[in-house]
Amino acid sequence: MMRPWFLPLLLVLCGSAVATATFLRGSPATAAGVLAAFLVLAGVNSPLIFPRSIGAGEAQRRSEVDGRPVVYWRPGCTYCIRLRLRLGRRARRLHWVNIWRDPAGAAAVRAVNDGNETVPTVVMAGRPHTNPDPDWVREKLSGHPS
Repeated sequence: MMRPWFLPLLLVLCGSAVATATFLRGSPATAAGVLAAFLVLAGVNSPLIFPRSIGAGEAQRRSEVDGRPVVYWRPGCTYCIRLRLRLGRRARRLHWVNIWRDPAGAAAVRAVNDGNETVPTVVMAGRPHTNPDPDWVREKLSGHPS
């Protein structure tokens, strides 16, 4: 449970320490800027920016019914964050599976990536795509209803 929050918590603690030291040196404006930057980094690396994750089995069932892609991801993954941010509101159209919380999701990713847990892995129409270009995913989503 704590694993997805480790990096964001570490960023908040480090940012607080650096901001406090900067403030004590007499630079309150710089300290505020440093703290704000660390808080933004913590937020972007937290699970909060991703739609609610579901299990791999449930995601596959839903995908078969509605035809929407399944995205396997993990917190702290830079490429997952890039995909999520570049998709914007369209990200809610996908079924998200956090492989750190779902062993079946991690196994599905390893099965299509030569035993590696390479994410994001997007499964569209039964075909896996490892770390696809966000623009390509957005283009494919334009054919799916909201």
